[in-house]
Amino acid sequence: MLFNQRELTAIQAGKLRVVFRRWRRQSVNVGSTVKTRIGVMAIDDVRPIAKTAIDPREAVASGFESPQAMLKILETRPGKYYRVEVSYAGEDPRIELRETTKLSTEELEGLRKKLARFDAASTHGPWTRLVLETIRMSPHTPAVELARRTGFERDWLKLNIRKLKNLGLTISHHPGYELSPRGKVVLKALERAQPL
Repeated sequence: MLFNQRELTAIQAGKLRVVFRRWRRQSVNVGSTVKTRIGVMAIDDVRPIAKTAIDPREAVASGFESPQAMLKILETRPGKYYRVEVSYAGEDPRIELRETTKLSTEELEGLRKKLARFDAASTHGPWTRLVLETIRMSPHTPAVELARRTGFERDWLKLNIRKLKNLGLTISHHPGYELSPRGKVVLKALERAQPL
């Protein structure tokens, strides 16, 4: 589930609790969370709703001038209408993780094994070290250019860089990425052929 910056700011401030979406298939579940660039959003409730049952006050509170303005945007997408209750659940735990640079031998070995599993599961062959090295050499480079440099398809690359981000190894920007302090430590260990 994606949020625009206006929604994120309002949710974080406690000013927005309900948003509306239109999906072919429900993309979030009650009790789940969504990691965003400003923190973690909790999904407190999600349910299908008839277009005619949308509360005009909630539509306006979600940032639109009128329910009609909101529906004009939603009607451009296929699927059912959903009413989603959201709240700010706190900072993204990956922020603290990516700043952690003092890693034990066990932690490094665990990361090495995870990266090796990513490589082994890929139909594109080993990719983790190449992508980390390319990001280090080309910070803030758009994904389409990183794809050209690495030889991987852009959408596949973006999806897999997210796996590295979940390990605290990269930081996303607009545009591009950079290695986190943790990512630099891990890549250096890889390059020195230490038991990562």
